[in-house]
Amino acid sequence: MPKQFDVLIFDWDGTLMDSAGVIVDSIQRACEDIGLAAPSDRASRQIIGLGLVQALQTLLPDLPADAYPRLVDRYRHHYLGRDAQIPLFAGVPQGIRDLHERGFQLAVATGKSRIGLERALEASSLGTWFAATRCADQTHSKPHPAMVLELMDELDADPARTLVIGDTSHDLLMASNAGVASLGVTYGAHEAGDLHPHAPLALMDSFVEVYAWLAANA
Repeated sequence: MPKQFDVLIFDWDGTLMDSAGVIVDSIQRACEDIGLAAPSDRASRQIIGLGLVQALQTLLPDLPADAYPRLVDRYRHHYLGRDAQIPLFAGVPQGIRDLHERGFQLAVATGKSRIGLERALEASSLGTWFAATRCADQTHSKPHPAMVLELMDELDADPARTLVIGDTSHDLLMASNAGVASLGVTYGAHEAGDLHPHAPLALMDSFVEVYAWLAANA
């Protein structure tokens, strides 16, 4: 069967790496460190995928502007102390390599900082398989389409042959805003009910299912 897509753009946290729980815990600990009540797990999960500052501003819109830098610092303290030990989801190392070998151009669009993504790519040994990456501190944060548009421009990709794979409504809305198709995953930060309204081609319950779908349909 001919390929439908040439370029596969993956989110990172909650899609390739099982980091949503650590992110939520780090947000909650950071809030407690500066004397705030810890937000709920669901509220914390809803802002995963956004750039860090935008995420915290969305989560805590009434916080004085001069308090965000300290909150960001405390979040990084808690997250960076554990990020090297966060595992990839089952099937990711082999699946990403196999998709590359099948001829897809692979890319990453993430709410992580450039430094954070570089740390993750090195720790996971996945960096060699990705042709291009974009981070929230390089351009507009999700759900703005800039990450996808810039990646397509860099890879000379046709929007009709580009697919975004992500675990949050921010990923799928970014794809829609960029005029490309999306695939949603339910094993990360957001629930299926958060993803359905953005009309992904399908929803997958594990990365193993993602790989199988892509191998059969992409």
